[in-house]
Amino acid sequence: MYARHFKRLFDCIAALSGLLLLSPLYLILALLVRLKLGSPILFTQQRPGRNEKIFKLYKFRTMTSEKDENGLLLPDSARLTRFGKLLRAASLDELPELVNILKGDMSLIGPRPLLVSYLPYYTERERLRHTVRPGLTGLAQVSGRNYLGWDARLEKDVEYVEHLTLRMDVYIIGRTIGTLLGHRDHVAEDTNAAEGNFAEIRKQVNKQKVIEQEVINQQAIEQEQE
Repeated sequence: MYARHFKRLFDCIAALSGLLLLSPLYLILALLVRLKLGSPILFTQQRPGRNEKIFKLYKFRTMTSEKDENGLLLPDSARLTRFGKLLRAASLDELPELVNILKGDMSLIGPRPLLVSYLPYYTERERLRHTVRPGLTGLAQVSGRNYLGWDARLEKDVEYVEHLTLRMDVYIIGRTIGTLLGHRDHVAEDTNAAEGNFAEIRKQVNKQKVIEQEVINQQAIEQEQE
């Protein structure tokens, strides 16, 4: 009942209220990003949402656009400034996602929207995370955030989908507030370094499984020949 009829209404009220109440903070952050990092102020990226529908995610920029002598962007660790680290540590870079919530791309609570390139590498069970709108925060984020391994993190996403209730959402909101106010040591400043690339990790795992299967097949053939 809650997930089907009231969750979206709650999202709209919360997002609109947040945009209005935090508008001075938005203006201040936008000005600081413009002064310290230049333009554009917002970072946008394509992400998969509910039913894997692609949408444009909005965030405040946290990195510069510095490039090497070949015109290629420097690694994230070299472009992530002290100011950007502060934005990430306080999750202030996520605030523009309230616009995504108001548009219906996202929900206040749900599995975080990950990269489009990760889509081919989910298991059937893990794909359940895309049966709901992605969230500004979620069960995985209050259970270890970027320091959870990928398997555990995706399992938390599925656990949320399977137990989606008002009580669950209230619990996650409370834990999120507690994390932001008192436990920022659990927040990764450089998420790429903390998480690792899910697609590359799964490629290696799949490659290893193929090698192991080939060894098993070869051993079976040798036994038959004996």
